[in-house]
Amino acid sequence: MKLLGSLNNPFVRKVRIVLAEKKLNVQLDVEEAVPGTLSVRTHNPLGKTPCLVMEDDASLYDSRVIVEYLDTLSPVGRLIPPSGRERAAAKGWEALADGLLDACVAILAERKRPDAQRSRDLIAAQFETVHAALAAMDQQLGEQLFCMGVNFSLADIAVGCALCHLDSDFQELDWRTAHANLVRLHEKLLARPSFADTQP
Repeated sequence: MKLLGSLNNPFVRKVRIVLAEKKLNVQLDVEEAVPGTLSVRTHNPLGKTPCLVMEDDASLYDSRVIVEYLDTLSPVGRLIPPSGRERAAAKGWEALADGLLDACVAILAERKRPDAQRSRDLIAAQFETVHAALAAMDQQLGEQLFCMGVNFSLADIAVGCALCHLDSDFQELDWRTAHANLVRLHEKLLARPSFADTQP
């Protein structure tokens, strides 16, 4: 298998951390998801990364789909609960963290537009989403060791990738001051080899 994606893409990083935690060896082909990039679009009609190309040349895309598949490949370090409410809770954490990242992507895209065309209302609305997601994650985490309680899971990986992205691309956003629970989790995650080895 090989993974197509950029080293700076937080969704790609989520997949890379899952690979490391599951001890799965997958070739990484560094690709930027630039419109018209043939090698990406050959495997993903949406032209986006991450994209996982399997041995039979079939492909999976969207980080949520990829990590769910990867978690089934090895019994080592199960990251997603098998069923029921716990599984829904873990996927809910992932959706919340990914939603925060989607808002960040929208902000960055809008900032690239010429100043005369830039929508400050859109940017403000996306920042509201970021702040609301941070507050919800901090409140839900509470005093727990990890997002799902005592066990490290996909929820922690997703949240950790989102927080690291804020640190790299939104340094003006002081998310730590009002979110002590997330700070504690973030520091714990950065000490894991899977996070340390995938720093952009």
